[in-house]
Amino acid sequence: MDITDFTAELLGLGEPTHFEPAFARIRNELFARLAEHGFRAIALETDRVAALDGRFSHDFGEMPANRQLLEWLREYNESAAEPLTFHGFDAPTETFSAPSPRGYLEHARDYLGLDVDIAALTGDDERWSRSEAILDPAASPGATPEARELRVIADDLLTALDARIEPAARTARIHAAAGLDLLRYHAASALPGDRDTRIARLAGARAVIMARNLLDIHSSQPGRTLVFAHNAHLGSGAGAIVASRLGDRYAFIAGSLGRSEALGLGEPAPDTYEGRLQRDTTTWQLTAETPTGHTREDADYRYAPLTRELLENADAILHVA
Repeated sequence: MDITDFTAELLGLGEPTHFEPAFARIRNELFARLAEHGFRAIALETDRVAALDGRFSHDFGEMPANRQLLEWLREYNESAAEPLTFHGFDAPTETFSAPSPRGYLEHARDYLGLDVDIAALTGDDERWSRSEAILDPAASPGATPEARELRVIADDLLTALDARIEPAARTARIHAAAGLDLLRYHAASALPGDRDTRIARLAGARAVIMARNLLDIHSSQPGRTLVFAHNAHLGSGAGAIVASRLGDRYAFIAGSLGRSEALGLGEPAPDTYEGRLQRDTTTWQLTAETPTGHTREDADYRYAPLTRELLENADAILHVA
């Protein structure tokens, strides 16, 4: 099948790992083709605010394919009648840290010209950004009276920005929304529970943030959008939330990997899902046929193999041999 066969307004292209560079290179190739068929934007698994300035979170800016994507977009837009846009749709968080909401809320406050002392309520930024604030509920500032007051302020900022119709207000609103999302994330980190419960809670909070950002991009962005992220986000999590809202206007292509020198991943066993796909693939292929088999057992934390649940949620599979 061809990537241009999809009619969805939001097309999710998943990858099973962030450590195999072939997926990002193929993504660039496919987006260049989609730009000729009504796609006007690309959204990546990176901090939404950072992406406003062409920056990446999660160290993704070190990936050559991501830098090449931005360079290609700039060159394309120099002569394009309809420019392409670049978005991030992730929260401004890392695995074991989340920054202070201060800078995000102050950006929105300054745009509106309000006199609100946000720094007095947030205090030292480090008390928010240190890993203990996420890992230890007792060390989190997310449930303090100041944090609750900041959530009221953030909500008021968003309400004021919703009433502004000038284009520049949208950037300020993205900052305000990020500040409020951080306050919610820190509030979730302050709740008690064992490690697994807390990790699941924070993952759920991140999924909601990602889904809300994708739906906002979809509602405000002309044309269609390619979304690129880990399978776990697009095949479930945020993807499941978006699919429940958009129906068949959202489609998901699951990324599948055969072998990888970058990961030290060998050939898949022939009776696994990837092994079945590997037999018919020389470099990579896009297929709507669901393979038989079972989940491979030779992967580790660097690579998430295909599962029956993921295949059931996928509209197609991109297999990289």
